[in-house]
Amino acid sequence: MLKLLKIALLLSALALNACSSMTDLKDDLSERLFGRESNETPSELNDIKTTAQVKVLWSSHLGDSFDADFTTVSDNGFIYAASANGEFAKLSVADGKQAWRINTGEPISGGVGLGANLLLLGTSKGYVLAYDLSGKLLWKSKVSSQVLSAPKVGYDVVVVRCGDSRIYGLNVADGARKWVYERATPALSLRSSAGVAVDGGAAYAGFAGGKLIALRVEDGKVIWEVSVAQPKGTTEIERIADITSLPVVDGSLVYAVAYQGKVAAIDRATGRIAWARDISSYTGLGAEDAKVFVSHSGSAIYSLDYSTGKTFWRQGDLKQRRVTAPLPMGSLIAVGDVEGYVHFLSREDGSFSARLQTEDAAIMPQMLAVGSSTLIAQTRKGGIYAISIK
Repeated sequence: MLKLLKIALLLSALALNACSSMTDLKDDLSERLFGRESNETPSELNDIKTTAQVKVLWSSHLGDSFDADFTTVSDNGFIYAASANGEFAKLSVADGKQAWRINTGEPISGGVGLGANLLLLGTSKGYVLAYDLSGKLLWKSKVSSQVLSAPKVGYDVVVVRCGDSRIYGLNVADGARKWVYERATPALSLRSSAGVAVDGGAAYAGFAGGKLIALRVEDGKVIWEVSVAQPKGTTEIERIADITSLPVVDGSLVYAVAYQGKVAAIDRATGRIAWARDISSYTGLGAEDAKVFVSHSGSAIYSLDYSTGKTFWRQGDLKQRRVTAPLPMGSLIAVGDVEGYVHFLSREDGSFSARLQTEDAAIMPQMLAVGSSTLIAQTRKGGIYAISIK
């Protein structure tokens, strides 16, 4: 109760600040801290010159996500998707037909994860559920708190991040606990569904205060820890500099970005920062073919050089549309927004190439590319949309 009162007083103090940037910050933080919709009106969309052909191939519906962030995964011509009400389905990428659909009987809050022929979900009651590819439950494992992101698999270990910032390593065969990593969480931090990125025997995770860590997947030992951003400002809210999005691994570097902080490239072997830029993001970034693409917290999209952080271009016409993490799709970069639009930008200069609306509901922060010509977007109302790109 004291914590909520403290937050309320801080937000009230911000209301006295006449600076428009602080008003935007207060509004955005209100959404992140309490899960409310922002009062900020998304910018109007201008007419564009269409240079790419995009269309909805098919759509399906699972159920509302409420305040959970879900990701879809693909394997061998199928995608797997889940919703907060426990619905879990396997759909054909080609036409959306259901191979199976089950209700887990659990309130799902994180997923879907895929690895070692397992489909993985997390629940709001603190359980990890493992299914085979036919939808059969194989095991169920208890962790310390709700699971807000998709579990990952590496080196026969299921890596799970909980809402209390603990990270668990579970045996892939039966869900038995192998290790747990934990650290203190500040009294005031942003609600995050960032999860972990697993690659090459290491798990990468961002935390409050702008910290990024690398853990050894086999035993949970810390390989290195680095500060991507340093908290600054005079109030506790101004000093929030949390990594709230998924780190992205590309070659010898791992990229991470902090809210009210920086985007940085870190050497995977040493934890040394190769470069850093003052760009704030809540939803995250994408990286491919020597370029890094970042969604700014104000909804501008940046294209950066992977080795120096130099800006190639900036697209600023989606202000306050609360865009998703950028998704590279060949010659295009896709971002979804709060009104259910998917925008396609030129990879070369950031100009608009196409757009379409799925439904009047926000797109989940992470979209999925299946090959270079099909995009899968899930909305907060539970819509699953397959979009073709030509």
